[in-house]
Amino acid sequence: MRASDAERERVAESLRDALAEGRLDMDEFEQRLEAAYTARTHGELEPLVRDLPAPGTPGPAARSARRPEDEAEVHWPARIGHPPTSKGGFALWGGFSRKGTWTVARKFTAFAMWGGGDIDLREARFEARETVLRVFTIMGGIGVTVPPELHVQVKGFGVMGAVGGSKANGEGTPGSPHVTIVAFALLGGIGVDRKPRKAQRERLRAERERERRERLEGKGRKELG
Repeated sequence: MRASDAERERVAESLRDALAEGRLDMDEFEQRLEAAYTARTHGELEPLVRDLPAPGTPGPAARSARRPEDEAEVHWPARIGHPPTSKGGFALWGGFSRKGTWTVARKFTAFAMWGGGDIDLREARFEARETVLRVFTIMGGIGVTVPPELHVQVKGFGVMGAVGGSKANGEGTPGSPHVTIVAFALLGGIGVDRKPRKAQRERLRAERERERRERLEGKGRKELG
C-alpha cells in the first residue's frame, strides 16, 4: 500500500525520538531518515522503526540502559568520587591525549615541550569535587576542552606565548565539580574552550534537521496552495 506524507512524518518523528534517547547514532539516524522521506510504500517504512519502541513508550530495560551523560543535564553525583585513571600527561617531541570516560585526579599535571597535548573533560569523571589542573608548555601547545555544565576557573599567563581561556570561565550546573586550571606557556600556547557534549551535538543536529524539514514542508504546502 502506498504511504502518505503523514505516515512518513510519523516515522521520521519516531527516528528523531530514538536519536534523542540514544537508541540510534547520528549515521543510523541520517540513513533511516533519508529512507523514510523517500519511501513510497508501507513495506519500505516499516523496517525503519521495526527495532524501535512505539513513540512515548520506551521499555524499562532501554530506559535503564541510558547513561546519565545522555540526559539534557549531567548527573554529577554519578561522576564524582571515582579512583583516578590518570594523574598527568607528558609530551616531549610528541603528544598525549586524555579524552572519553577517563577519571581526572584531584591534582592533574600536564607538560608539553616541543610537543602537544589534548585534555577533554566533556565525558570525564572526577576523583574529587575540587580539582586542579596544572598545565605547562615550553615551545608547545596544550588544549583543554570543558563542557558547558562544568564550573571552571582559568588562571595563568604566557611569556612570549599565550594562555587563552577567559571565555571558558564560569559557573556550572548544580553539583558540578570546581575545576581550577593553572596554566603557564613559554614560547607556546594553552587554550581552554567550552564545547557541547556528543549527546548535545547530536540533539542539536536532530533539531536542525527537524526545522529544515518543517521549512521544506511549509514551503511545499505554500506552493501547492
